Amino acid sequence: MDEVEVVVAHAERATLRIGDVFLKVDADQARIDVEVEAMPLAPVPTPEVLWRKPPVLAIAAVPGTALGRLGESSTASPAAWAAAGAAVRTLHEAPLPSWTGRAGRGLDELAADLDGECEWLVTNGVLPADLVARNRQIAGAAFRPWTSAFTHGDLQVSHVFVDGDEVTGIIDWSEAGQGDALYDLAILTLGHEERLGDVVAGYGTDVDLDVVRAWWSLRALLTVRWLAEHGFDPSAPGCEVDVLRSRM
Repeated sequence: MDEVEVVVAHAERATLRIGDVFLKVDADQARIDVEVEAMPLAPVPTPEVLWRKPPVLAIAAVPGTALGRLGESSTASPAAWAAAGAAVRTLHEAPLPSWTGRAGRGLDELAADLDGECEWLVTNGVLPADLVARNRQIAGAAFRPWTSAFTHGDLQVSHVFVDGDEVTGIIDWSEAGQGDALYDLAILTLGHEERLGDVVAGYGTDVDLDVVRAWWSLRALLTVRWLAEHGFDPSAPGCEVDVLRSRM
């Protein structure tokens, strides 16, 4: 009998794996609604939905292995990273979904969130003031007009699966929707700066690298507190705090 593997678990959601089936339990059914609606629209390989009985969604495992993991060196080839970039370009050029995703938050909302998180990080002594200030300065480049694209919204490197040099699946679509295309590229390469060139080569069009780097700083600043409060360690080697330090 297959064992139950806890893939991720915290107060908001949990994902379990039993054999080739993933069971996703989410306190917010709106996120599951987005996932179920987004996957058939995305012109890239996605998991098969097996069944849904709120608050549980059952999906099939995708073939292959994750492109990498934050905090670990990726063993995937440059061609595999380029293939991921090409897949993201295909997604970004697809017809827009009708809703706004995580990557499409308004600039005023985003600025307010950034103000609050930076103040909390410094006031509570979580990070040095100069580190926060430097990354906040870099993050400013992300605050600019952009054209909406079909974005994944949580395109962590562990959400892209490859077999050799081919993308076999992209998982976890609960944050998908209209948004800033460069947000996806930044999240994919967060903590894997050395792979950015491969991704951009596969993406196949001009990319403002300063904006990608801005999103690295912005994403890290916005997530340090959430990670710490939900049982994750943003200070682990290669993770969010190291991403911030690398900008100094």
